[in-house]
Formats: sequence, C-alpha cells, structure tokens
Amino acid sequence: MKRPLAASLALLAFCLAAPALRAQSTTATMPPQIPFDSVPNPLTLPDDMFLGEASGVAVNSHGHVFVFTRGNTQGPAYAAAAAQLLEFGPDGKYLREIGHRLYAWSFAHTVKIDRDDNIWATDKGSDMVIKFDPAGRVLMVFGRKQEASDENTAPLRHPVPPLPPVDGMFRQVTDVTWDRAGNTYISDGYINSRVAKVDPDGNWISSWGTPGDGPGQFNTPHSIATDANDNIYVADRGNRRIQVFDTSGEFLRQITIDVPVPPDAHPAMGPKPAPRPDGTYATPQTMAPGAPWTVCITPGPQQVLYASDGFPGRIYKLSLDGKVLGVLGKSGKQLKQFGWIHEMACPSDNTLWVAELLNWRVQKLELHPERAE
Repeated sequence: MKRPLAASLALLAFCLAAPALRAQSTTATMPPQIPFDSVPNPLTLPDDMFLGEASGVAVNSHGHVFVFTRGNTQGPAYAAAAAQLLEFGPDGKYLREIGHRLYAWSFAHTVKIDRDDNIWATDKGSDMVIKFDPAGRVLMVFGRKQEASDENTAPLRHPVPPLPPVDGMFRQVTDVTWDRAGNTYISDGYINSRVAKVDPDGNWISSWGTPGDGPGQFNTPHSIATDANDNIYVADRGNRRIQVFDTSGEFLRQITIDVPVPPDAHPAMGPKPAPRPDGTYATPQTMAPGAPWTVCITPGPQQVLYASDGFPGRIYKLSLDGKVLGVLGKSGKQLKQFGWIHEMACPSDNTLWVAELLNWRVQKLELHPERAE
C-alpha cells in the first residue's frame, strides 16, 4: 500500500504534534477519580474447574460472558496447551466450554463478539484467529500454526530486523475488530507489528504497519477497537500510545495518556518503572504509565473509550478525541485492584468486565461517575 503524499502529510502532522504531546506530560493535571464497585463473585465455575491467567473477556448481546483463559495447560506453549474458552450466562453461571481440544488452542490472548454474536478468539501461541458461530461451531480460521512434525517447531523467535510478513499468516497475533461493512481488522502483533484487513468472506485484502515509532508504525499492537464512524483505534503498547486510522490504514491521529502517578503507586509485579531525566521511559514502554494494554469502546450513543495500563494498574476513561475524563483503580490483589488487565469488555458506559493475568480472575465493575467529586 503506497501512499507517499498521505504518508508525508501524516509524518508532518506527527512531528508538529510531538512537542505539544511531550509538554502535556509535564503539565498534566489529575482527572477525576471515578467511584466504582466490583461485584463479588460475578462468575461461578464448577467445583473441579479453575481459571488460569484470564487473558480475554467479552459480552454478547444477550449478556452472556465469554472468558478466554490460559487454563488446561499440559505442555509447552507452542503445543496444545494453555487455552480454554468458557461461556457464562447473564447470571454468571457456567454454561459450557467452547472448542474443547481445538487444534488452534495453544496460548490464549483475546476473545471478541461481533454484531451477529459470532465469537472470535485470537491465539498468540498458534498464530491463529478462529471465528465460531453462536452455537460454538467453527466458521472460519485465519493463519496457521507451526507443524508439530517439524523438528525446529518451538516458540517464535524475534529476529532483528524481523522477517518479512506473509499475507494470510500471523506472528503472535493479538486482537480483532470489525467495521460496519463487516470487514475484519486483526492486530498482528508481537513480531509483525501491523494491522491486517480481511473481507466478510475471509479474503485477505491488505495490511499496514511496520516495526518502529513513527506514524503508522508499531511496537506491539496489543489491542484494537472500532468506533461508530469506522475509525480504528490500535493500542500501540510498546510506543505508549493509541493510534487512530481510517479503514484504508491512513493514519489520522494519536492519543497519549498523560496522568500523574501517585507517589505511593507500586507495580503488580517487577520493579517500579523509572523515567529518564527527560520524562520518557525506556523502549519498549510496556510498563510505562499510560501505556495502553487494552482499548474498549462503548456502544453509545455517546461513545467513550476505556484503556488500561500495567503500571500503575489503572483504567482510564477517555473521549474519542483523547481527553482523559476520569481514572479508576490501582495495582493489587483485592477487589477493585488489578493485576495486569489484559482485555476489557465495555457493554455500557458504566459497566466494565476486566480480565486479569496475574490474579487469575475476571472482575465486573460498576462505575458511578455521578458520585465523582
């Protein structure tokens, strides 16, 4: 996809905006704290079943909750290992496991529900995206896992420079979203650093993005969402920003989340990230404050965007133009605290479902912005 004039204009706009974005981080003020509750025990599992790392959560039009968990582990991640897709009713009671012993299951990443209640699972370990119908039958598969018969089969390496991407294949795929025409956009991912576009019939259309930190480049595009106007929001986690594109992959703008970190903030795991003298963080910026692990856009009619970070472990409520409207939560192990939110579902403005890696759980959050001071 060659658009030299458009790319040059986007680069100019990006460069002109960069000083203002850096200045914002030094003059940022604390947005309102959003009061919220965490519903105790929102999901009920059978006595002999347990969640592993909860990497994905989604909600369909009937209020059913789907959890993609790194459970059932019995082997190395590139074999049939840590992935189970579970469905719960609106009352939180366990209903079923979808895709038991599915060939694509390897290392769960995210789950999404489209407008027809089809279920889409992205598996980082097998490099595959699977589309199920509401009954749980496989409709389409994208990508291909490594062959177990190959003697060099193992977790993918990260060569520098990376190998050229291949149309129709993924390397550690991360997430999926759709536009109003039914096209699918797949964030791909930890190695390829691009977004792929697929038509409603499953045909590969195009892709955009390369490794880097310029406009339209990515350092781990980790989550993806679409608003009502078909703008595509990509959580460019390693670059600590959300990039926004149109459906042809044209860069529109970027959003950075610059909110002061409380002095008593602590990470859920590992050392506390330390900024450089100029206020920036080391690359990749995965654990930098405001680095978006997730993006989720509410149905509307006045849509808002939610994002979360790994440190200090907060959720941010933003307008679609990037203004931070409020924050909630912090790192920890208790209710209303978070251990690496890996995916969020936002079925309404003030109800969030969050899947946590470190705490092996899903929380249902009820927000009360009317109580904010």
